[in-house]
Order: sequence, then C-alpha cells, then structure tokens
Amino acid sequence: MANITVIGFGEAGTIFASELVKNHHVTVWDTKFIGDAGEAMRNKARICGVHAAGSLAEALENAEWIFSLVTAGNSLNLVLECQPLLREGQSFLDCNSVAPGTKRQAAECCLGRANYVDVAVMAPVPPKRAATPLLIGGETALQTVQFLQQSGLNASFGSNQVGDVSAIKMCRSVMIKGLEALTTECLIAARHYGVEDEVLASLHASFPSLGWDGDFPHYMISRVAEHGVRRAEEMREVMKMIEDAGLPASMCIGTIATQQRLPERMTQRGVVWETLQTFDWKQTADDLFLRR
Repeated sequence: MANITVIGFGEAGTIFASELVKNHHVTVWDTKFIGDAGEAMRNKARICGVHAAGSLAEALENAEWIFSLVTAGNSLNLVLECQPLLREGQSFLDCNSVAPGTKRQAAECCLGRANYVDVAVMAPVPPKRAATPLLIGGETALQTVQFLQQSGLNASFGSNQVGDVSAIKMCRSVMIKGLEALTTECLIAARHYGVEDEVLASLHASFPSLGWDGDFPHYMISRVAEHGVRRAEEMREVMKMIEDAGLPASMCIGTIATQQRLPERMTQRGVVWETLQTFDWKQTADDLFLRR
C-alpha cells in the first residue's frame, strides 16, 4: 500500500480519494478544512475512510504520490506552495485542466524535487469514477501509468513530454464546453420564442445519436448550471493555450461568457444547485430568464 495525498477535496478529489483508499493509505487536504465548512469537510473525509490533514505540510510529509485536483485558477499557485515541501522520490500528479504552458511552468517548479506528472482527465469524473479515462504525460509517465492501473484507475500513456496530454484535453474542451454553452444559449432563446420543441426535433433529425429528443439537453445545460464557474476558469486556460499559439480564441470568449452567466443568474435569483431535487432545463430557463 502506498501513501497517497489528494489535494482538493471537491467533487473529483472526493471520488478519486474514495477509490484510491480501497488499495492505499489516503490523506486529503483542502483549504476549506480551515474555513466555515471545515467540520463538514472533515466529516466527509471520515465517511470516505481517508485522513484529513491539518495543513498542507502534514498532507505532504509522508506522501509518495500527490494528486492535485484543484481549480484551474489555483493550479499553479498550489505547486508554488508545495515547492519547498516536496522532496526527491515523490510524484506530483497535476490533474488540473490548464494550458500546456501552465503545466510546463509547474513542472519547472518541481525540478530537483518531485517527479512532475501531467495528467489529463478526459471525461467528467462522475459517473465513471475509477473508470474515468486519464491520459498521462511526462518523463515518468510509463511508471505512473503502471501504478495507476494497479490502483484500479483507467490510465493510459500519452507522451513523455509535459504539456502534450493537456493540449489534447484543452483542445477537446473547445468543443465540449462550447457545445454546452451553445446548447444553453440556443434552447433558452428557443424557449423564449416558444419554439423549443421544433428546434429540438430539428436537432434530433440532424444529429439523432446525441439524444436531443431525450435527456441530452437537460444534461448539457445542467453541467453549465453546476460547473459553469469552474468551466469558465478552465476555458480561460484554453484561451491562453490558443493565444500562445498565435491563434484567435474567438469561440473561447463566447463560451466563457455563457458558462459564467447561468450560475451567476442562479446566484442572483437565490437558486442553490445542491438543493435542487431534479434539473429541468425548461423550468430553469423560465425561473432564471423568462419570468418577469
């Protein structure tokens, strides 16, 4: 059994910690442990069967494998905080959705200390959990893949170079996060004009495999409602990646605005995602945008 530390005890961090503890000793750390939500977060750790550290230093002290699962905006800052605490023999798995250039900056912070591993999480962690595909990059990618597979995770080799697997993930995000944003903008407008059924029927006729006549619209818009703020943050990293290549990031700009707008509107109207029993995109459109 290895000593594993998971930093970031949100949705993805909680799932990975819960899966890894089946085979390893797992410690978790999150800055929320010392905030107002601290007791609830520590209780969640107890339920998961993992140890809640009292500080970042404690979390890293005996760790052999360190999983970073924070927000895109905090990704590089976390590496800088960890830098003086890292030591030779540790592996730092950066699982955050950031630009290849950001991953390379993070890797430089680990030079002479821990092995830096670029991890691209290639699908939403729920509902696949341990089966979520992970693409691994960096000098120790092959060894990391072997360890993760033995630990029950769905890891595969991507590249020996830091940044390559993140480029794959981030280019994919242009399409995936963009499609979520397009669906949200398209259907809320269609609802306003009372033509949503006709629009969905037309989309289903053109792309029947997606399920426009079923749960697909609810799922796509629900992802924006639940994760839009975090997705907007990720898309800023995507925009950085595209601009680093000297290319225009026009689609990213629109996607960021739409991903951000829906959860902001929910906050304005006092709608809390965690309290929703079910999600219905039509009801959401009516409540947030169409009722005067």
